[in-house]
Amino acid sequence: MSDLDHRLHAYRQDLADARLKADVEAARYVEGRPGQTAVGVAPLRRAPANDAPLMTEILFGEDVVVFENRDGWLWVQSELDGYVGYAPATSVRDQRFAPTHQVSALRSFLYPVPDMKAPPLDCLTQTTTVRVEEADEKFSRLAGGTWVYSKHLDPVGTVATDPLAEARRYMGVPYLWGGRSSLGLDCSALIQLVLASCGLAAPRDTDMQQRAIGEPVAFDGNASGLRTGDLVYWPDHVGIFQAPDRIVHANATDMQVSDWDLAELIAHVRRLDGNDVSAVRRPAWQT
Repeated sequence: MSDLDHRLHAYRQDLADARLKADVEAARYVEGRPGQTAVGVAPLRRAPANDAPLMTEILFGEDVVVFENRDGWLWVQSELDGYVGYAPATSVRDQRFAPTHQVSALRSFLYPVPDMKAPPLDCLTQTTTVRVEEADEKFSRLAGGTWVYSKHLDPVGTVATDPLAEARRYMGVPYLWGGRSSLGLDCSALIQLVLASCGLAAPRDTDMQQRAIGEPVAFDGNASGLRTGDLVYWPDHVGIFQAPDRIVHANATDMQVSDWDLAELIAHVRRLDGNDVSAVRRPAWQT
């Protein structure tokens, strides 16, 4: 088999994305069909089983390519960041709705009718995209017939200009390995979501991010050369720097998003697993 990254390329010995035919060997190749996430948050698992490791998550309205539908599970690739995994078949619909708005609140409920007293159907999280069919000052009707509180939505393309403020909105959100929403997330998902709020695309995992985001910044352990919004990476960890000496990060020590003194975090990671800072990246934040 090929050494292509399985996280970002859909191939197995028995089945592969037809676009990879020149690069990988498989018993069968398929053209993926389009789909779109139809629930607030859906897992992408390593294998088609509820107890399989959570690799990442796909959010309502995010487009996917479906390569297989078997035994209640879809083998899909996210078109947002290219991640491949297994999602419950009930979490993806065939029809795609072009988005008009994005969720700006940290969370917002999805209702069957425009009434806050109605039992909600689901929960949408920040950066989720939706198609609004009609709206008034209270509620917006989405394609598919459900409703969201109008003031929790901004037009698609609305860009936040304070990345640190965006990161701090997630303070106290529980840490979840593989999580990618304000219901629970890991360190690299926090960065991906903050960048998305600021109009910047980012890969999913830390190793991908530290190769791709912005420009490298020299770092010798002295924080004086860092700016608010710089991303500080270790192997398998990342946080967003807050001048003069703190860092906001989703972490498994506190099991939530919290802020630490940078020097204390550097020492903590070194004690924990022997790792030092592997990279600092400076995104092209819009101001």
